[in-house]
Amino acid sequence: MGQATPLPRRGADDLGGRSAVVAGGSRGLGLLLADRLTARGCAVTLAARDGAELDRARAKLLKRQPAATVRTAVCDLRERADVRDLFTATQDACGGVDLVIANAGIIQVAPLESLDAADFDDAMRSIFYAALHTSLEALPYLKESASGGRLALISSVGGLLGVPHLLPYACAKSAVGTLAEGLRAETSGTEVSVTAVYPGLMRTGSHLHAMFGGAQGQEYGWFSTVAGTPLVSMNAQRAAERIVRATVRRRARLVLTPAARAADLAHGIAPAATTRLSGVAARLLPRAPVRPRGMREGKDIDPPRGPVARSVQRAGSALNERAADAYNERDRDTPER
Repeated sequence: MGQATPLPRRGADDLGGRSAVVAGGSRGLGLLLADRLTARGCAVTLAARDGAELDRARAKLLKRQPAATVRTAVCDLRERADVRDLFTATQDACGGVDLVIANAGIIQVAPLESLDAADFDDAMRSIFYAALHTSLEALPYLKESASGGRLALISSVGGLLGVPHLLPYACAKSAVGTLAEGLRAETSGTEVSVTAVYPGLMRTGSHLHAMFGGAQGQEYGWFSTVAGTPLVSMNAQRAAERIVRATVRRRARLVLTPAARAADLAHGIAPAATTRLSGVAARLLPRAPVRPRGMREGKDIDPPRGPVARSVQRAGSALNERAADAYNERDRDTPER
């Protein structure tokens, strides 16, 4: 999967003989987290809805580490019964569950005028309830772990402040962050640790699977450009390594990327000023069309028109496009842009 990341040193970070579940592990950050766990000797179960995508993810992991133990489980994380079956099957196959990362979710990029309550409900079910179901079903198994269970919930910089044109995503990710910090308090004094993770933008190729509304081409253009710009976004392999390390070492909270840390600090010190700045940013983003056209997936949207806009978008998203291939974000029938 792209340039190889050095394997971690043996010692405190070694997970040899342990069992891990990555919910939302078939592509992007989830796939990279699974890679870092297998590098530490973990038997990893990847859970996601798309069976073909899971098969490709497993093949990528085994190509990089042929001796790794990688299972896949087709699972709708929005449905608690599916998640219950996931952990029962993992217990039976691996003899236990020692580490769980809840990473599943969707991204919707659109102005408020192009959204309705159903979009917020979809975000909450796919992001928050997926994390909630994963946590509730995982905890009984993690409490039985001989090494002490570890649970990590992936929130976002969007969970630290309301990001314009990403409002359903930000609301759901905020709920995930609150859940992680609350679970940390609730499990205090037990052998289980819970880590809340707040990544900023990462170069994973996620723009191809994000959903865009409003002026879809313009929304796709700004999001794919910013998400791939090195000064704003982070190398996803490095992010995955830091997340796994923080989880293994039982850290309470991890905020990734300088931009995310700056946003977290600014909102904590001057929340009103930060909100006003978000309002300024919102006025610079594309306006909603008079007749909204619903939502479309990024891979189905033509890049921005015009030589200047297209050149800027291609330059900004170049690293993200390469990441899409490496991290299983590009479907076999999705052409490069």
